[in-house]
Amino acid sequence: MKNPNDGFLRGRLRSLKFAFRGVWRLITKEDSIKAQLCVAVFATVLGVYFNISNTEWMLQFIVIGLVLVAEAVNTAIEEVADFIHPDFHVKIGLIKDIAAGAPTFAAIISLIIAGFIYIPKINLLF
Repeated sequence: MKNPNDGFLRGRLRSLKFAFRGVWRLITKEDSIKAQLCVAVFATVLGVYFNISNTEWMLQFIVIGLVLVAEAVNTAIEEVADFIHPDFHVKIGLIKDIAAGAPTFAAIISLIIAGFIYIPKINLLF
């Protein structure tokens, strides 16, 4: 909640505190984020191993961010849906299924980009 006594800088710092609290909650409590972070670490190790270009690093980090953002938004939507209607409801289920589609799209896009980056490099090994 916004504090009317906060100046611009103090307000931004408070916002950052809340944002990092949310990031910490995602990292420590959400299995989907933990799994995606493991994939991100693996992709980063692959990038170092194959000495990918700066452009490839940029694309890789963009899709890693895309997947993590999509997972975070999906989690937020699911939390709101569960808060509004904790019992099973067909409409809430549909909303949650649609929200789960966002990280799925992002993951598919990230796999396609990973293919563009790494398949040529793996082919050079053989």
